[in-house]
Amino acid sequence: MGAKTGFLVYADGDVPRLLREVGAADLEQTANMMRRLYPGWEIEESKGSKLSGGVYPPEGTAYAASWPGLEFIGDQRVMIDAPSELPEHLVAASAGRRLVLHAMHSAVDWLAFAVWEDGRLVRSVSLSPDSGIIENIGEPLPFELPYWSGDRPADVIPWPDEDEEPYPLPFHPLELGEDALRALCGFVLEGHLESDDIDADNIHLHGFRVRDPHGLDPAEQQAVLQGAMEAMSPPRFFTVSPDGSLIERDGL
Repeated sequence: MGAKTGFLVYADGDVPRLLREVGAADLEQTANMMRRLYPGWEIEESKGSKLSGGVYPPEGTAYAASWPGLEFIGDQRVMIDAPSELPEHLVAASAGRRLVLHAMHSAVDWLAFAVWEDGRLVRSVSLSPDSGIIENIGEPLPFELPYWSGDRPADVIPWPDEDEEPYPLPFHPLELGEDALRALCGFVLEGHLESDDIDADNIHLHGFRVRDPHGLDPAEQQAVLQGAMEAMSPPRFFTVSPDGSLIERDGL
């Protein structure tokens, strides 16, 4: 599995039902939503995306759409370890509505999702094999129950090493992540498609470059990282001698 997500959905009711009814999202209405959710930030229109790709935009980019009763924002900035710590103004924007956060990253098997109703957090989950259960707030939703009860064990084969431990979670986060996508939003990115799944390739999102005027843009961040790497000392390599001590050697 290789899916990645980082997005929010605001809805006046059931997200899958509303998403099935959407047409083309108005650009001006969507831009106004972006300005409302990113107050004081620099926002510039850029190339858009389909929903299937817009759930995980490049850094510094947001994919968004505003329809009557439904708003979508894809942005890596919402990929936070604890969904309950979503910035207050983003939660406040859900007053009288449902808010869904979905975030996962296949490189580390991390999943987080959360649901707010009228600004009140009713469910939040965040977990990965390295960090364990980071957050588990509220009662499990129906689609989660087979996972927590042990009916959906992680199908992960350990490396052939006698010291290798079994997968540290009772289920695979990305499998739960796909079921969360379907239940909460009506579509999936990977796995078996069901007859009533929404075709995420048929929904267009507008694109925006988004920059915090008080922070570094992605190019500047990359430059800082590159500078730090160049300032590092060359790597050193060691081997273990017969008596257990370390001996430095040249190269790999």
